[in-house]
Amino acid sequence: MAETTPAETTRRRTTASMADVARLAGVSSQTVSRVSNGYAGVNEETRRQVLAAMKELGYRPNSAARALKRGEFRTIGVITFSLSSTGNVRTLEAIATSAAAEGYAVTLLPVAIPTQDEVRGAFTRLEELAVDAVIVIMEVHLLDAATIMLPPYVQVLVVDSDAGDHYTVVDTDQAGGSRTAVQHLLGLGHETVWHLGGPEDSFAAQRRTDAWRAALTEAGRTPPPLIRGDWSAESGYRAGLELAAREDCTAVFVANDQMALGLLRALHERGRRVPEDVSVIGFDDIPEAGSFLPPLTTVHQDFAEVGRLCVRAVLRKMRQQDTERGTTLVPTRLVVRESTAPPSSAV
Repeated sequence: MAETTPAETTRRRTTASMADVARLAGVSSQTVSRVSNGYAGVNEETRRQVLAAMKELGYRPNSAARALKRGEFRTIGVITFSLSSTGNVRTLEAIATSAAAEGYAVTLLPVAIPTQDEVRGAFTRLEELAVDAVIVIMEVHLLDAATIMLPPYVQVLVVDSDAGDHYTVVDTDQAGGSRTAVQHLLGLGHETVWHLGGPEDSFAAQRRTDAWRAALTEAGRTPPPLIRGDWSAESGYRAGLELAAREDCTAVFVANDQMALGLLRALHERGRRVPEDVSVIGFDDIPEAGSFLPPLTTVHQDFAEVGRLCVRAVLRKMRQQDTERGTTLVPTRLVVRESTAPPSSAV
């Protein structure tokens, strides 16, 4: 029977150690440590040898031990109350991309019911999962409630909220984008602008509604009755059927692009031409907005910049124990396409 070599014996072990990798690669344990931690200053040929040895032995660095040594887990927790809205999904994607660029992973914890107990439970679970900080993507006015107490010892950053007096907040300039939309339609000659708003419990929807109303009032126009949807294209369709029946409706600012899509369908079915009879403007600038019929004029949100600023701010808070609060707003811009035009009476 042939003798078993030390290397073969090592490969049969269930769990390989750093010392095993060092022996197989012919380097020191310190070099293996530097390679596994991604440090610079290791000869490229040596790095390849170490990585090949890790692969052959099935070695995986002990992330928990490295975290204890560094004093951080290099993981950011994200709590979100909805994965159904475009804004939340794209913000989450941007946070994950920005975190990865900084060498951090993201642990996602969706919360189905935004209650005090659910939020506390989410923070508890995130602590058990070993995260360095938490980003909360808000879709409701949860942080405004006096009963909600987020743990003061956890570094927290909030997206999409008016909790700037209590937490560090990063958000899109909801009000600025909405004002731009209304001013664009008024500038085309429309007497007033109707608004299809989002859900009543949404911070973003309320910001957009307040700005719509304020922009009309400042222009000396009486705001028409507010119509609400639930962010879905179906709710936009239902609202569109109602608005299509109103001959005095020549311009609509819609709180998001999905509802605008449903609105366009309803107007088409009722024989109201866009933009000849009714101008429509959305909010978000989803990738498909330019393929609507007609292509949708909309307010562009820079989700990538929101994600980058979230990660930068939360890392600063974590590393420097920064206690600064307040809100950082990311500017929006109007993307003019073919769904808006002067009213036919002005042509």
